[in-house]
Parts: sequence; C-alpha cells; structure tokens
Amino acid sequence: MIEIGAQVDLSHPPDRVWLALTDRELLGRWFAEAETVEGVPDRLLLHTAGLPGFEANVEVEVTERQVPELLVLACDEAGRLSELTCVVTTTKQGCRLEVREVTTHGAWSAEQHEPREQQLRQALTVRLPAILDWLAFQQVDLRRGDGGMTAELPLIGAFGKGPARARQRRRQIVAVLVAVAVVGGVAAWVALPAESNHSAAPRSAPSSSLSMTASAPAATPQATTSVRPSRTVASTTARPSRSPSVKPSRPATSAPAAPPPLTARYDTDSSRLFGYTGRVVVTNPAGTPVGDWVVVVNLAEGSTVDDVDGADWRQAGQAVTFTGAAVPAGGSQTFHFDVRDNRPKAREPEACTVGGNPCTGL
Repeated sequence: MIEIGAQVDLSHPPDRVWLALTDRELLGRWFAEAETVEGVPDRLLLHTAGLPGFEANVEVEVTERQVPELLVLACDEAGRLSELTCVVTTTKQGCRLEVREVTTHGAWSAEQHEPREQQLRQALTVRLPAILDWLAFQQVDLRRGDGGMTAELPLIGAFGKGPARARQRRRQIVAVLVAVAVVGGVAAWVALPAESNHSAAPRSAPSSSLSMTASAPAATPQATTSVRPSRTVASTTARPSRSPSVKPSRPATSAPAAPPPLTARYDTDSSRLFGYTGRVVVTNPAGTPVGDWVVVVNLAEGSTVDDVDGADWRQAGQAVTFTGAAVPAGGSQTFHFDVRDNRPKAREPEACTVGGNPCTGL
C-alpha cells in the first residue's frame, strides 16, 4: 500500500470548499476537466492524462459522502485502483482540507509518485484558493437594498444639493464659528499685557520728559539721559527673568523616549488570487522581558484584513494595528493575518513598524 497526501488551511467556510470539491465545473477549473459517466450519477471521468504523475484518465466514483465534512472516492487509473479521501475540518480562520490517496490494487512507480504528490499539493495550495476567492466574489450580492442608496447615506443630500433651509443653516454655523474665532483672538490679545508692560513703561517716560522740556528747557539733557538708561534697565531686567523659567523646563518635556529594543520581520507566507497571508515575527534581543508590543502594517489601498491569528488587531483605513503580550528576554512572538485585495494580483504591505521602528523584510 502506497500513500500520498497533502493538506491546506483555507480562509473559506466548509460549505464553499465542499462546493469546489463536488461541482463538476469548479473541479475542472482547479484540478482536472471532468465529465459524467453515462448511466452512473455518482461517477466522473477526470481528464488527468498528461498531468505530472498521471499516466491516464482517472475514473472516480463516490463511495461515502458526509456534507460538508467527508468525501471518499474510489479511483481507477487504467486498472490501478486507489481510494481518495477528502476531510474538511472547521478552523478559526475558515477550514482545513486534508486529501489522502492510498493504493488498493497496483502501485505507482518511483518516477510517478513524487510528481503526483507535487501536482496534488500545487492544486490545493495555489489553484484551489484562487478558485475559492473567485467563487466568494461571485456569491457576493452587490445589488442595492430596497431602500436605495439615499436611505443608506442620508447625509449626502444635506451637504450637497439640499434645500435652501439646510444651506442657510450651514451659513449660520459658519458665522458662529467665525465669531468664536474673533472672540478667541481678542481674549488672546488681552492676555498679553503681562509681557508687554515692560516695553510700555519706558514709552510713558519720554512723554513726561517732553512735558518737562516745554516748561524748563535747561532740563532737557537730564530728561533725555534719564529715559535711555530706563529702557536699558527694563530690557535687561525683563530678559533674565524669562530665560531661567523657560529654558530649564524644555529638556524635561522634549526629551525623546528611548527606542524600544524590539525588532520585527515581515514575510508573505502565501499568495493567492485577490489576497495573501502575511506573517510578522516580533523578537526581543534584550536580556529582560519587554511589555506589550505594537506593530503597525500599512496595507495597499483597497486591501482589508480578513482574519488574524496570534495578535489582537484593528484596522483604520490602510493602517492595521496589531498588539500582543510581553515578549520574554531573547524570545519572539509570531502572528499571521489574511488580507483581501481588490485586485487579482495581491499587493504586499507598503510599510511595517514595531514601536515606530521599521520592520525588516519589506
């Protein structure tokens, strides 16, 4: 008895995977063209001749079916008999598909065994996920609801071509905001005399000296000399009083925090049609544990996170923030995330940072 097998984790529900396994048209898209055998409803002829590891077409017949968990097929490849078992198990991300084929009569040659297994793995990990993504888009209902777009977005009319009353109300709001800004400017100007009194005081002195000049011309030189030193004294006394109180406080508030010792590396685990799976490894090279970490990944425009394993997450626009527990000294933590892309060819993230420092791998 010779056995080959493969398994794949899929971000799709078991019902959709079951449909890809049992629908003749879908089966032809990701594995091999199939046609029904006349007179036998549960028997198909797979056109596998010419595929790596196959010497002829395979005739298959369903011997056991448990929707959507188990499918067992009896296979006949030019007299070589085998049993093919497909097991679908629900997971947190979607489901896991395990495929195993065991010979019951005859055997595959050494040259046939390895290419056959590689062909099966490639079909499961590349072509099947692509077809499932395509099928998911086919099943999305993009039609509007009965209420129409206006019911879903009621604010469009108020800020666009709304009634005159709405436009008048908007002008009133703008006027109120302008008034608030003016009052705020006046309040800020009123709050400034504490600083400007030093410069205003010397200006009052020349006015008194001018009145003295009018009554007693001989005192003019004395008035002039008494005014200029007062400006110098006022300016010299005001500047030292400000600098000691401001300068010492600046280093305490503007001192940058020490960068965290954590590092991170991004890798793309697998790519598929309309998406991919990313992986980030957060490493602590320090000799002491490091508390909660934050990794921010900026996705390409139009991409969204579908599921995450190993971290908490939230998405705001293109930025996805991942958080996790403390990393032990010299240890690491790994998390995976599935991404949906609105383009057939998936685009990798534009940036990745851990604690504000760039990740490697991008």
